[in-house]
Amino acid sequence: MLGTVANIFRIQDLRNKILFTVALLVIYRIGFHIPIPAFNQDAIRQAASSRDTQSPLGRAADYLEIFTGGRFSQSSLFGLGIMPYITASIILMLLGEVVPSLKKLRQEGQTGYKKIQEYTRYLTVLVCILQAMMYLRLLVMSGGGNERLIYPGMEVQAIVLGVISMTAGTIFLMWLGEQIDEYGIGNGISLIIMAGIVARTPWAIYQVIKMADFRMGAPAGSIGTGKILFLAVAFVFVVAGAILITQGQRRIPIQQAKQMRGRRMYGGSRHYLPLRVNHGGVMPIIFASSFMMFPPIITEQLANYFRNSVVLQRINGALQYEAYTYNVLYMLLIILFAYFWVSVQFQPRDMAKNLRDSGSFIPGLRPGRRTAEYLETVMARITYYGAAFLAGIAVIPHIVSLGLGVPPRITTYLGGTGLLIVVSVSLDLVQKIEANLLMRSYEGFSSSGRIKGAYT
Repeated sequence: MLGTVANIFRIQDLRNKILFTVALLVIYRIGFHIPIPAFNQDAIRQAASSRDTQSPLGRAADYLEIFTGGRFSQSSLFGLGIMPYITASIILMLLGEVVPSLKKLRQEGQTGYKKIQEYTRYLTVLVCILQAMMYLRLLVMSGGGNERLIYPGMEVQAIVLGVISMTAGTIFLMWLGEQIDEYGIGNGISLIIMAGIVARTPWAIYQVIKMADFRMGAPAGSIGTGKILFLAVAFVFVVAGAILITQGQRRIPIQQAKQMRGRRMYGGSRHYLPLRVNHGGVMPIIFASSFMMFPPIITEQLANYFRNSVVLQRINGALQYEAYTYNVLYMLLIILFAYFWVSVQFQPRDMAKNLRDSGSFIPGLRPGRRTAEYLETVMARITYYGAAFLAGIAVIPHIVSLGLGVPPRITTYLGGTGLLIVVSVSLDLVQKIEANLLMRSYEGFSSSGRIKGAYT
């Protein structure tokens, strides 16, 4: 292992790519310490320290902190993170399935891809403006009002400067991600998201150490030896499970037809078509989390306004984060969005057509419609297991928080969505580094050969 790490820095091109990527990620983290003008940073920190983290509004703020990498204890230039760009990409990707002009661009190869990227940048600016206004509104609401967080007489200037600054910050992050894609190593956008999550993980570990109490008869709010051991075991279990489900594949045997060219026979080889068990990655969790973030906030506001309504009080209680109903709906939405994402991304008809055009076929199946139906059936079956695993991963922080009394702000960073993103991006980065090593006749990270996906 140490020899492999040494080989990485022996290759000048690979070493420069890694150092370039690290340098841009450092710039990304420095930007979080640049405040937005006209906001009272001391008042924001005091409001964040006294914020009710158990309320729906506090949970929404914690959720945003995971994916943006920022904190509501300061108004940062990079407060939105890279999420507006991801939102714009998802919108255009979904529109590409229903808008003929976008669908045609997707089929034009590299030229169409560049045009879609241009549209994505324009849409990102619009999404940034909307999300910046929502972010600042949430910041003000969680801080108790404009009079506390904004300097007197600068209410309008603060909102305008905040929206412009945060939009410019996200556009700059988008540019950083593109530079990593072109001159660095790994997926730039994914690495930026992972860097934000990893930067918050030491804070979660510090909170565990701060709340640790190993005395007999420790108070209820503390974390004892048993809880710490359970958190460590759960952390290892989630990491192992995330690696297994991320690498898991169903390999469909593919037979290539034999062809006579002149006096020689070509083809006839046998290979595999890998279908990922977790085809949607973490996107179903992101979709479901974003959707389920709003009902608790809305029902709580309605319940506070109509205090005499028994129905609204019960609905509000059923949609709280610790409620059984909320977690069941959350899991069902993850499974639903997993199948939705597969239906958008996975095209069995196009795949069957490409196999037929290349002279390949699945043994025992006729090329064309029968092959497409088989691929669709197999993908639907393995997606069920991948979606069920994602649903389980997503609710682990809630279960641990309720069962052990550990604050959700800690369990969220030590397991669940954030950890799944870190594991997925880390595996992709390791595989790309290993590909560069093997291409230059160096050994990879695994002594038995190249890192491959587990298959069923």
